[in-house]
Amino acid sequence: MSDTRPFRLVVNKAAQPPDISGVYLITDQGSNLMDRVCQALRGGISVLQYRAKGMDYGERLIEAGELKRLCASFGTTFIVNDDLRLAKELDADGVHLGQDDGDITEARELLGLNKVIGKSTHNQEEAVRAEQEGADYIGFGALYPTGSKVISHLPGVEGLASIRGSVKIPIVAIGGITPSNACRVIDAGADALAVISSVLSNPRPDIAAAELLLLFNRVHPFPRGAVLTVAGSDSGGGAGIQADLKTITLLGSYAATVLTALTAQNTRGVASIHGLPPSFMLDQLDAVLNDIPIDVIKTGMLHTPAMIAALTERLGERKVLIPMVIDPVMVAKGGAPLLEREAVQVFSDLLLPLAYLLTPNIPEAERLLGRTIKNESEMEQAARDLCEKGAANVLIKGGHLSGRTATDVLFDGNRCHHFSSERMFTSNTHGTGCSYASAIAALLAQGEPLVTAVERAKIFITSAIRTARSLGKGHSPVNHFLAAQELMKKDCSHDSA
Repeated sequence: MSDTRPFRLVVNKAAQPPDISGVYLITDQGSNLMDRVCQALRGGISVLQYRAKGMDYGERLIEAGELKRLCASFGTTFIVNDDLRLAKELDADGVHLGQDDGDITEARELLGLNKVIGKSTHNQEEAVRAEQEGADYIGFGALYPTGSKVISHLPGVEGLASIRGSVKIPIVAIGGITPSNACRVIDAGADALAVISSVLSNPRPDIAAAELLLLFNRVHPFPRGAVLTVAGSDSGGGAGIQADLKTITLLGSYAATVLTALTAQNTRGVASIHGLPPSFMLDQLDAVLNDIPIDVIKTGMLHTPAMIAALTERLGERKVLIPMVIDPVMVAKGGAPLLEREAVQVFSDLLLPLAYLLTPNIPEAERLLGRTIKNESEMEQAARDLCEKGAANVLIKGGHLSGRTATDVLFDGNRCHHFSSERMFTSNTHGTGCSYASAIAALLAQGEPLVTAVERAKIFITSAIRTARSLGKGHSPVNHFLAAQELMKKDCSHDSA
């Protein structure tokens, strides 16, 4: 009797190797490596390459084993530099080979078909040959001079751009890459940025890694990047979560929301506030973050100590950091308090240290620091002092000072940047702070570096105030629509120049 069971073809196909993209961290040999790598992983590192020159094999085996377990807890690819024996014994995700430090075929035979094999290259010939020999990705550089090793060949960004069309496998750019030059490297075609000191030597490796990771959004189509705004509702539509939604959407990003309070307000002021239960705020937060990939969180009106504490605790439970633009909304344009007096200290203690960027105006900065701010020099010192309190970057807005120009001061942890515009004497400023912070958040989510994001957001909010039209009987809202159009026109003229 013949067998009538259906024929089934079984294909023994090896699992696809992990994706090589984003921020590729190479270890240094400094102290507290495990703690610094853990922080970097929280910032979104996609690949960790273990490199330890000068240590004996036993020490490397112990340290690399701990790092591999740490990477596994974050779902991060773990690669060993040059050492096939160590990669095999640890069952690492792969190995990276220098030009003179190993053969791709040999590594494949030893480690298996499902492991990642990378190869260092310095020119087109080496890159093409590595792909032909079966490399899963290539390291290419050096892009810029670096202090980590002696550079004999510097192909630069131009060299990277020239090989991008010659190989189909991922390119990991390496050599002197920092947030200030990373955009040029990504624009030239890098799939990943290999970094050491720009992350591991940073006082906040998590922030440094997250900052670099955001820059990759610049190559995505619009709407580009997603921003979650956690704020109160303005029934008049000029400020709060309504202003956030308008700004983020008109500038080309996706906007999601978490409501903290409802206000009955118009251009003349706030009639009443209905604070939502913190538990409901958390329900909204969880619903969004468990489904939608959010790039930046922007906060506005948080209102109560309980709301701030609940938000801080829940975000602190997350394994991977989401950069936060924190606008410390305290008083409405008409003078109504939007942050309870006892909430200010809770804000300073709990939420402020989570800020990638803190954006107080002068009265808010004065309240956070307990002193007056009278000029730009005092704004600079205030920004530095708020960084000392835990914010990674601080932008103090100078609209409340007098003078012909309105100057904002950004302190990035190293130096101060000034952004000035002509001061407009108008009452059509409702929603200025909300819209400015949301514009920065949207531009960061789109892959703009911080200084550029603030510079473009300053142009946006200045246009929004200048083109505002009288609406209602009090402080009229800014003009989000025309401001976004003007910024896009400016971008187009810059691109065509």
